[in-house]
Amino acid sequence: MERRQGGALTRDEERGTKDERTRDAGKKDEGALGLYLHIPFCAHICNYCNFNRGLFDETLKGEYVDALVQEIRVAGDGAAADTIFFGGGTPSLLSGHDVARLVAACREAFDVSPDAEVTLEANPETVSIGRIAEYLDAGVNRISLGVQSLDDRELARLDRQHSAASARQALADVRSAGISNLSLDLMLWLPQQRLEDWQATIDSLIDLSPDHASLYLLELYPNAPLKETMARERWSLAPDDDAAEMYLWALERLDEAGYAQYEISNVARGGKVAHHNLKYWQDGSWLGFGCGAHSTRGAWRWANVAGTRDYVTRVTAGVAASDNRRQRSTQERLEDALFTGLRLTDGLDLDVIGNRYGTPAWDRYGEALKLHESAGRLKIDGHRARLTRTGMLVANDVMTVFI
Repeated sequence: MERRQGGALTRDEERGTKDERTRDAGKKDEGALGLYLHIPFCAHICNYCNFNRGLFDETLKGEYVDALVQEIRVAGDGAAADTIFFGGGTPSLLSGHDVARLVAACREAFDVSPDAEVTLEANPETVSIGRIAEYLDAGVNRISLGVQSLDDRELARLDRQHSAASARQALADVRSAGISNLSLDLMLWLPQQRLEDWQATIDSLIDLSPDHASLYLLELYPNAPLKETMARERWSLAPDDDAAEMYLWALERLDEAGYAQYEISNVARGGKVAHHNLKYWQDGSWLGFGCGAHSTRGAWRWANVAGTRDYVTRVTAGVAASDNRRQRSTQERLEDALFTGLRLTDGLDLDVIGNRYGTPAWDRYGEALKLHESAGRLKIDGHRARLTRTGMLVANDVMTVFI
């Protein structure tokens, strides 16, 4: 799924460290913040998932929402913010009242713009017209629906709890409730998936007409239960060349359907890009709240404790949710900006980013980038570089130029 980063300024920092390090060094030239709220609860744990999540518990959920509100209030310094993102887990297990409390806390603690993009991730089996209407009333104006596949065989292999039909119904319910900005997540390179299966899914996505779509390759972590199932059932992944063909075919088909690719894995139409996620790729600043959430604000980066109960206990006791705050060097910030910026289809201007960090970036990296241009992986115009579509298939290899 669209990945989500977050952490937050803590009570200890509120008391004793809200000096130039926390307020001014981070706020300088940061632009409007993004606010990320991690919701770790799931009704079911999928066999491939490695996100920070656990099974839903109503009592713990109530305590967790209280802790989130407290962390947001402590971190608040009135800084401008223009996106709020509820990620998970399964944020659509929250009630409308829960979401309203959290959005209100963000608006009280930060100067959140009236037209801020407020995204909530949802699983199809948790969606109803009534629930989405409650979220809309709470301030949510964008839903990201975790469909993953529109093929019932693939959904069963992924241990998903919805069917292709219920995913279509969920999308219709989101629209009926009044949400006009809807994103779908899909995964490719799934066990036993063939090119024709993927093509049918993309054609189905186009028929459903979301405003935005994210296309991700399945990534199996070492201890994923799906790996054991694949070995037992003798399921295989398509060859790398077939996965590349799936990716390139999908983007060409989406081009034809009026979707504009703006990042390696993301397309949108009508200009409805994911503004929150753009902060990750455009060298922006964001604060995250909740267990396991990461933050980047100016030179500073930190992450909250991962355990849900540990997080609640610490925040409730007034103890910092994060204890690993560190300051990035100018070189590290430059490398991060170049590495993430190249994910965008517009690419990046090495002069602009170099000037931001006082480094002649083109002089340092230009010759190495030209080698990738010769190989057809990059297009270079002046000191602006962008990946070709085939270059996107080996993006990490290209990006090592900056490390």
